Amino acid sequence: MAMNESDLARIDALLASAGAGGNPLPDFRQNFPGLSLTRCDASDMSGEAPYREYPKFKLYLVDGRDHCWRITGDFAAATGIVVADTR
Repeated sequence: MAMNESDLARIDALLASAGAGGNPLPDFRQNFPGLSLTRCDASDMSGEAPYREYPKFKLYLVDGRDHCWRITGDFAAATGIVVADTR
């Protein structure tokens, strides 16, 4: 599933509004059923530049169009996301 600007705006809203101890990821599954989502600890993404940062999370875009997926800064190439928990 390729993302569009509307998807990114909804992702921004979910991650920016996540309260202390809140888990926005069930909302991701409900709102983006075809989007690849991976959750991890921020330390698992060391060496990678986040696409966006929020108070409790970092967002990385995944390009999974080829055999192996990779982190990308190209929104048009994004087929999934990684949400890294910074708490």
